[in-house]
Amino acid sequence: MAQDLALDRIALQDVMLSYAAGVDERDFDLYRSCFADDVAVHGFGDETVHGAEAWLDYVKNALERFGPTQHMLGPQLATVNGDNAHCRTDVQALHYLKEPEGSTLTLWATYKSDMRRIDGRWRIVRHELVSRGTKVE
Repeated sequence: MAQDLALDRIALQDVMLSYAAGVDERDFDLYRSCFADDVAVHGFGDETVHGAEAWLDYVKNALERFGPTQHMLGPQLATVNGDNAHCRTDVQALHYLKEPEGSTLTLWATYKSDMRRIDGRWRIVRHELVSRGTKVE
């Protein structure tokens, strides 16, 4: 049982690492693979985004404002209950702005992600960004 929990926790971390790598590398197939089809995403704007395809469109549109990005993830706190899990992952994200050129947006935040094991793989079913602060330099 302890080995299964350890494997689940590694797999949950891998989802968030794939999330960050997918955004930073603009590998949208990798990024999309992190989400359940019916994901609900909160905290990235005024409205909740429903569905993985709608969320992917939102992210692609948002990334048009930026050049390179780097999402650095802190240690993950995960609670696993069978095929469901809740993960808390801190993030510091650097975004190089296209306008004004040479500016950098830094975001400090926490991702709160509910995940479900679907067809043997963990996927995000509810994702929330809790902003701790931003700074433009």
